[in-house]
Amino acid sequence: MADETANAQGTAGFIFEMGVLKNAKRTGWWFTGNNNPESIAEHSFRVGVIGAVLAMMEGVDPAKVALMCLFHDTQETRIGDIPHIGRRYIDAATNQTVTADQVSAAHPAVKAGVQRVVDEYEADTPEAIVAKDADKLECLVQAVEYRAQGNTLVQDWIDTSLNSLKTASAQALAEAALTMSPLEWRKTFLG
Repeated sequence: MADETANAQGTAGFIFEMGVLKNAKRTGWWFTGNNNPESIAEHSFRVGVIGAVLAMMEGVDPAKVALMCLFHDTQETRIGDIPHIGRRYIDAATNQTVTADQVSAAHPAVKAGVQRVVDEYEADTPEAIVAKDADKLECLVQAVEYRAQGNTLVQDWIDTSLNSLKTASAQALAEAALTMSPLEWRKTFLG
C-alpha cells in the first residue's frame, strides 16, 4: 500500500510539474520584440496536432507521433526554454536525463512509458523525424502568425524552420502556410 501511495503521489507530482508549462513562455520570440509569446504548453499542443497530421500524410503512426510531440518539451520545466543562441554557451543535461529525474518517483509504468517516448523522440525513427518536423513547422506557423500581427523580425525563424524540415509533407505544408493568411481557413465557411 505504501508503494502505491508513493507511486500515485510521484505521478501526481509529475502532473503538477507539467502544469508549469502553461505559464512558461517560449523565450526565443523575445528577440523579435514579442514580449508575450505563447507558452510552452500552447506550443506543444499545436505541435501534437501538426505531428498527427504529418504522420497521416507520411504514413506513420499518428498516435505515436502525437505522443512524442506532447512530451518533446516537458523538460523545460527544469531547464527552461533555452533559445538556440543560448545553447552555444550552456551545457544542459540531455532531455533523457531530465525526463528520468522528472518521472523518478512516478508509477513504474508511467516512468517507463514517458522515458520510452522521450528516448524515441531523441532517436531517428520515422515517427521521431515526423515529430521533429512538427516542432519546426509549428515554429514556422507561429512566426507567420506573429508577422501577420505586425512583428516584422520573424524571418530568421521562418528560414531556419523551413530549412530544417525533412519530410515532403512538412515542406509542402510550410510552403502553403507561407502563401496564405493565418485566417484563410475562415473563408471556407464564410464564403
